[in-house]
Amino acid sequence: MGMKPRVIATKVVRRPADLRYADPELFLSLTEGERADALRLMTEEKKLSTMAKVGRYRVVAVEPLVLKPPHERAGHRCARVIVFDYASDARVEASVDLDVSKVFYASSSKAQPMLAPTEEADAVRIASASGDVRERLTMGEQAVGVMHYWSRTPADMSFRRRSAAVLFGVPGNPASVVAVVDLIDGVVMDVVSADRW
Repeated sequence: MGMKPRVIATKVVRRPADLRYADPELFLSLTEGERADALRLMTEEKKLSTMAKVGRYRVVAVEPLVLKPPHERAGHRCARVIVFDYASDARVEASVDLDVSKVFYASSSKAQPMLAPTEEADAVRIASASGDVRERLTMGEQAVGVMHYWSRTPADMSFRRRSAAVLFGVPGNPASVVAVVDLIDGVVMDVVSADRW
């Protein structure tokens, strides 16, 4: 009668990856094709597809995401996508594995991300075209800055809507006029003297 072999449980000890040998290409900026793929994968994600159908959103950032061991996607080319969804007034964030074309993390919150460069450009264009703003400016004054803005006063529209403050003045001098722009409807909500703002 033969004896059964004895199975001895062994614990696999994994040594941490030596980051000196990490692929430096993981840290490179995303190509336009990778950016487009990351955004496409995000908008095709089942949980986020209604945002894409409505189409009232702005891409804030699409950037490389490098994950360290022991994360299962360490060594993969990944991207982080941040979008502001105007329809639901929410920040939407997704992490995308570009090597396998898969969204592996998605979340939504009421936190407001920074303004996208296109939002800043829109705010300047809207404010500069406003008759209320133009009549307050003197010769040589122009848009000299844009910042994300939300009011602390619940009665103000900018308390609950995505807004920007556009500062006008002579370049190199303090601003003289501030225009508050509602980015959702593309209108100037308020124009005030910079010293009162």
